[in-house]
Amino acid sequence: QVQLVESGGGLVQAGGSLRLSCAASGRTFSSYDMGWFRQAPGKARRFVATIRGGGGSTYYADSVKGRFTISRDNAKNTVYLQMNSLKPEDTAVYYCNADVTGHRYWGQGTQVTVSS
Repeated sequence: QVQLVESGGGLVQAGGSLRLSCAASGRTFSSYDMGWFRQAPGKARRFVATIRGGGGSTYYADSVKGRFTISRDNAKNTVYLQMNSLKPEDTAVYYCNADVTGHRYWGQGTQVTVSS
């Protein structure tokens, strides 16, 4: 069982920045594929970014490329999502995800609201 705890959400004006954090349990965090997803009101949960375990390759949704950066600190069992140039359409609940040998785990989510 892997537990994930997100933090760092909040209210920000358009053009601003936020950094989300996700702390994970487990002794082999460096091998986990970690990701961020988001869910806007009335919409399905959607992929935002992922960072692979091991080599740390990153992938992004087209809607956030060039604005968001995913990173990880394996010594702290933490993954981050740096969000810059935020837009009102980025408003959503952001969820951390861990893929551990085919098992997927989710955090409780953190609200990000971008005002225009």
